[in-house]
Amino acid sequence: MQDFFQNVSRYPRYLISFSIGIFWAFFEKLAPFLKNPVTAVAVIGLGVGTFAFLYLTLEAMLGIN
Repeated sequence: MQDFFQNVSRYPRYLISFSIGIFWAFFEKLAPFLKNPVTAVAVIGLGVGTFAFLYLTLEAMLGIN
């Protein structure tokens, strides 16, 4: 039974490593765009717009005031 809990305790560490890897790869792809001020503003605006869209959509779907 101890082996089971030891195995299950590895999943949060895997999830954190996997999530950080995805964000790292995404940032690596966007890093060249952040060097030019015009594209940096566009990338940041796109990120803020995407976050606002997701936030407002989930708020409306879940009925949160």
